[in-house]
Amino acid sequence: MSGIDEQVIVQRALEGDSEAFGVLVQEYGRPVYNLALRMVGNAEDARDVAQNVFLKAWEKLGSFDGRSRLFSWIYRIALNESLNHRRGRRLHEPLDDAMQEPAAGPDQQFERRKDAEIVQAALARLNPGDREVLVFRHFLGLSYSEIGEVLQVPEKTVKSRLHTALVRLELVLRQPRAGAR
Repeated sequence: MSGIDEQVIVQRALEGDSEAFGVLVQEYGRPVYNLALRMVGNAEDARDVAQNVFLKAWEKLGSFDGRSRLFSWIYRIALNESLNHRRGRRLHEPLDDAMQEPAAGPDQQFERRKDAEIVQAALARLNPGDREVLVFRHFLGLSYSEIGEVLQVPEKTVKSRLHTALVRLELVLRQPRAGAR
């Protein structure tokens, strides 16, 4: 969505056009859900978080000042909601089966699911700052610039945080898992 389109849609939504806000939900719904899923680790909780994100965005749309992209503003709300949810719940459940490719055979599906569970468990053990930058870059595919915009930090800081987070993730992945032999 271009900056001009965002401005028009935001203005229409502010004037009470719920269909205009629906366009924003349609545009950003999947990325917000994916962010929440990676941050909270549970599909049902991620749906709840995404729903709360759009409720807050609707309630606070008047506070959007247009200095940053709407994308960044909504992602920031999504990140905060995800972190708040994790603080409240402290649950660590594996990703659901919807992430699997249907063409994979049973052996491949088992290996992918096992790998996804290992990565999700490792992400859950990281601090929220490390987890958020990894999710933004490697699971949502955001550029360094976009991540910087969402986190409100310079691009160099994003690169530094990402490097540190990758090092910490590697350390977590190298640690023997409880119950594994």
